[in-house]
Amino acid sequence: MTSLSEMLHRVVASGLVPGAVGQVGGRDADVVVAGVTAVGGRALEGNEIFRIQSMTKAITTVAALRLVEAGRIGLDSAVDRWLPELTTRRVLTSPGADLADTVPAVRAITLRHLLTNGSGYGSIFDESPLKAAMLANGTEAGAEPLFVGADEWLGLLADLPLAFQPGQGWRYHHSFGVLGILLSRLTGLTLGDLLAEDLLGPLGMHDTGFWVPEKELARLPAAYRYTADGFVELEPAGGGFYAGTPPFDVSHGELVSTVHDYGRFLRMLADGGVVDGRRMLSEEHLHLMTTDQVPASNKTPDSFFSGFWNGTGWGYGVAVQTGSEHRGRYGWSGGLGTDFFVDPDGTTGILLTQVELDGNTMPMVGAFQELA
Repeated sequence: MTSLSEMLHRVVASGLVPGAVGQVGGRDADVVVAGVTAVGGRALEGNEIFRIQSMTKAITTVAALRLVEAGRIGLDSAVDRWLPELTTRRVLTSPGADLADTVPAVRAITLRHLLTNGSGYGSIFDESPLKAAMLANGTEAGAEPLFVGADEWLGLLADLPLAFQPGQGWRYHHSFGVLGILLSRLTGLTLGDLLAEDLLGPLGMHDTGFWVPEKELARLPAAYRYTADGFVELEPAGGGFYAGTPPFDVSHGELVSTVHDYGRFLRMLADGGVVDGRRMLSEEHLHLMTTDQVPASNKTPDSFFSGFWNGTGWGYGVAVQTGSEHRGRYGWSGGLGTDFFVDPDGTTGILLTQVELDGNTMPMVGAFQELA
């Protein structure tokens, strides 16, 4: 079997990514580094702070479930108690319908809907009036960097109808931005402060947050898009949106982290929700998080990328392997070339690059997934 070191050095030598950091194995797995922080930059050392994007979802999920366990909210609580923008929702008669062709929502959006991408908000792949409206008001999936704060973003999203009745479909992305704002309003803290106090701090994840402090900017690699003509720089090393305190509340945003920090988080999950003898998540909620929670009727071909649901389900904030040789594995990727998994036997894996995932770079993630 190919080793992690061989795989990382191969993708760097091929010119697919300038550098990569990874870790695969059990509790004492080594961190492997290959390449540089930027084209023409210094060698990676393994302590770099990466933009992990959608790998944030798993962390936000655990924070939400901890609030459930504390009795602050229920999985089936209507979220419009804290998010009044989401009352009296209108729902398109079909995802491709005209924006005025709506009916009233038959139920409120709940926390469970957010965790399972079932709120009615999310990525639209087919051309439609709703997709055009999301592009026009800046709420399309993956818009980077964020251009408005959390409250304004939610207001823009609430101006649009839902693509489907809450709980009766699946669309990626937006539910977790809404979730971050929900947790902030529920606790009276920004999501960053809540995570730092209740989860990241206790786990020892001190380099994880919504921005990189000025004194640590040398640890932030450049971000790129791969093209046949070379890399297109999206953000420079030590710069970009995550460099320093953001100009507004980013409770709807995504985190930066390190292989060490995220490894601590994954080890807690792999050890059944316990770290250093302290229970961070109950077995019940860990089971719900890491098993398929999406009904077959919601796994429609237009809900995500072609073939996504073949042997794959969705729990709370993570994808779950349901029919492959890796049955029971759960994890997810980040749009800038990051990925993680946790296996039933306790093996964990983390891949950190900063090159946008697309048809060129996705095979790298596939190769990483086959290392264990």
